Amino acid sequence: MSRGRLLMGLRVLVAVVTLAAVVYAVARNWGDVSVHLGKVSVVTFAWSTLAAAVGTWLTMLGWRIILRDLGSDLHVAPASGVYFVGQLGKYLPGSLWSVLVQADIAAHLRVPRRRTAVTGLLALGFALLTGLLVGLPSVGFLLRQTSGGFPWWLVLAAPLVVVLLVPRLLNWSIATMLRLIRRPPLEHDLSARAVLKAVATFVLVWLCFGAHTWLLAAAVAGDAPHPDLSTAALTGYALSVSLGMLLIVLPAGLGAREGLLTLILSAAIPTPAAAAVAIMSRFIVTILDVAAALVGWFYARSHDLVSERRERAPDAQLGSR
Repeated sequence: MSRGRLLMGLRVLVAVVTLAAVVYAVARNWGDVSVHLGKVSVVTFAWSTLAAAVGTWLTMLGWRIILRDLGSDLHVAPASGVYFVGQLGKYLPGSLWSVLVQADIAAHLRVPRRRTAVTGLLALGFALLTGLLVGLPSVGFLLRQTSGGFPWWLVLAAPLVVVLLVPRLLNWSIATMLRLIRRPPLEHDLSARAVLKAVATFVLVWLCFGAHTWLLAAAVAGDAPHPDLSTAALTGYALSVSLGMLLIVLPAGLGAREGLLTLILSAAIPTPAAAAVAIMSRFIVTILDVAAALVGWFYARSHDLVSERRERAPDAQLGSR
């Protein structure tokens, strides 16, 4: 079998497994979602979905900021095609599938695989670090539910995260990583302006998803006062997803994210209500991921970005050796 056919077969296999994983994620949650949907009005559900959709869109823009600063200024349309199709890879075990798919598609736009891969890894890093920073207020809720107290020394994690995002240290980390995997360095360092813009964008991402969670939680909780609900909902999503990202064996943190979010929210509302919010949130985000990927795929397909006919980037084969 030729190398081209083997690669095509692997791509088809990955696509089938990815689709099966996405369908499983939706079907697995549907029973619980249908029971609790009646507690959330159509208007509230729509606003929550809109907030999550804005967060999803901003995530792509954050990725694009990094890619543009590294030397590939893609228009929003092709950037969406590359990013959102690749994002379905997160439903496979291992957090790097999305990066590999994005690098493969972007190669058809003459974007070097190494640049796309570094961009994807940096986007994951920015999302993780800003998520931990935004989610810091929820650490107390999480520990209260598991160990009965809040160690105030954890506030030191905030300046540590900020230090990790300092451009000079960040660029040194990128250069070191490329050297360790025996790849050529990038053409130039990531600029301080791009770092600040990316950080601000990903913070907005988490705030949008926090608003998405809060709308669901407030509706499910009812009219009774819940003094900690706003803080737990607005920051708990960021913390639960960030910690779930560290479990790279689980597809998109499947199970871990819901469990962590349920624990955090149960510090403010009853556990069944918290579980309902986590399940509905997963359902909404999964549907949005699929919808965005379909739109991106149709664009990519119509522009031959997912076929073998377009000429690849000069170093397109570098990442496959």
